[in-house]
Amino acid sequence: MRLSDVQLLFDYNYWTNELIVAKAAQLSPQQLSQPADFPWGSLRGTLIHLLDAEYFWRNLCQHGRLNEHDLSETEPFPTLDSIVAYWKNEEREMRAYLASLRDEDMETIVRYEIPEGRRERLLWHCLVHVVNHGTQHRSEAASMLTGFGHSPGDIDMTLFLNWRAGIK
Repeated sequence: MRLSDVQLLFDYNYWTNELIVAKAAQLSPQQLSQPADFPWGSLRGTLIHLLDAEYFWRNLCQHGRLNEHDLSETEPFPTLDSIVAYWKNEEREMRAYLASLRDEDMETIVRYEIPEGRRERLLWHCLVHVVNHGTQHRSEAASMLTGFGHSPGDIDMTLFLNWRAGIK
């Protein structure tokens, strides 16, 4: 996979994050934290998980190390604004990291150890995973938002490509 393809996927990733966060900003703090039947317990929990995953994988890919703690363990994130501010910084860090890479780097092996065992992945597999993982959990967030009457609308890749090209 070419670096430009990965960068396009991350452009889509951040575009959809913006759609989700813009609608989340219309909710009350109580709605953000309201328990939901999704793996991360609430919209707030889902957003923090999305952020944490991006942070985790960037650090692993960029620095070759696993984070000792999840962000949810080290950052209080008292408000949606605090999540968004951290996320904006993480986006800048990821974009800078991606800008430092070359096409050849996409075939680099990323090695890490987790309780289930040793893992080896191509760099581009890890990076695509970040976007794919985000798609899963943004879909959950979209469902929660829709339940609150604040649907983010369609978050399909093809709509992002239309938006990017200035097509309605």
